Amino acid sequence: MNYEIRPMRPEDGEKVLEIFQQGINGGNATFDKVAPTWEAWDTKHFNLCRFVLEDENNEVVGWCALQPISNRDCFKGVAEVSIYLDGSVQGKGLGTVMMKKLILDSEENQFWTLQAGIFPENFVSVKIHDKHGFRVVGTREKIGEMNGQWRDIVLLERRSRVVGI
Repeated sequence: MNYEIRPMRPEDGEKVLEIFQQGINGGNATFDKVAPTWEAWDTKHFNLCRFVLEDENNEVVGWCALQPISNRDCFKGVAEVSIYLDGSVQGKGLGTVMMKKLILDSEENQFWTLQAGIFPENFVSVKIHDKHGFRVVGTREKIGEMNGQWRDIVLLERRSRVVGI
């Protein structure tokens, strides 16, 4: 099957949120309990560096986006990474494809650091980030409670070799 990455459009919102909800339901993607409204999601993420992955039937099967880590000007080139895939396409290397696109586009848009906070149980996500130059900078132990259990987050970051050097 062939896949294409294209810029996200507002009409993709419903599918983006559906895929996000799948990640929530899986229990190892986010502390969120339900997907937000499209308006809330759209406001939280940068308008640039957001893409969807379409299959050959033009169905959205994945998305990636960046969100600011702070409103302070000194952190304008630092963003948090989100990549989500529909369960039907997981395990096909598409997370790697999305990560490559996101890194290239982030550097074109002058981001010098990308970061992620990942549940340590989400081995696949940690591995994809590691494969693309992210390094573990620490673990936030029992940082949040989820379904009556305190969960850790592994913090990873990737410093650009072309922006802000």
